[in-house]
Amino acid sequence: MAADEKAQAKVEQTKGKAKEAAGRTVGNERLTAEGRADQVKGDARQAKEKTKDTFKH
Repeated sequence: MAADEKAQAKVEQTKGKAKEAAGRTVGNERLTAEGRADQVKGDARQAKEKTKDTFKH
């Protein structure tokens, strides 16, 4: 399960970066903001998984 969560975190981060870049390219501030939000969610998920790993070992 942890590997799935880590993979999902990377997917969210990558999706967010793509959305942010697309939003900047077309000048869509909402899309840029959504991209940043997706990146933050991915970062939070990744931090949660790192914390779990730290206490596991």
